[in-house]
Amino acid sequence: MLNKKIEDICNRQVEREGYSSNLYLAMASWAEVNGLSGVAGWMYSQSDEERIHMLKFIKYINERGGKAVMPSIKKPATDFKSVEEVFKEVLKHEEFITASINEIVALTLEEKDFNTHNFLLWFVMEQVEEEASVRIVLDKLRLVGKNSMYEFDRDIMGLRRPAVNAGTNP
Repeated sequence: MLNKKIEDICNRQVEREGYSSNLYLAMASWAEVNGLSGVAGWMYSQSDEERIHMLKFIKYINERGGKAVMPSIKKPATDFKSVEEVFKEVLKHEEFITASINEIVALTLEEKDFNTHNFLLWFVMEQVEEEASVRIVLDKLRLVGKNSMYEFDRDIMGLRRPAVNAGTNP
């Protein structure tokens, strides 16, 4: 059974994962209407992955005797100046999510909730991968500069990571 502190902070993470999914949908839409189908595809894939993360938290909370709460999710930005700005925002957001996951991990240790701690270890490693993949994209953007955006947009499709299976637990 989840204690109230752990249930509350996990429900906060449900909202954050939902916002992440919406943020990446907004970025995908921006890219798509600006002729960047590769970037849009990358963002759509990321959006799907974040929704799966949200579902993992919802299922975990409910399985442990808590009650997952479906939050209202604030509207993300919908207009961006450049692809580089988009990916800088993605990195900033992923670093925020990493800090949020780490905060939950710290609380589980404080509360001696080792079941939730073990559940979260998958997310800890996932965040390492998320940040690394965005840093790779930013490195590639710096290499190609503004003159080779067509090649970058085409090649980014190969950088997408496969979505995590929503039905499996970490």
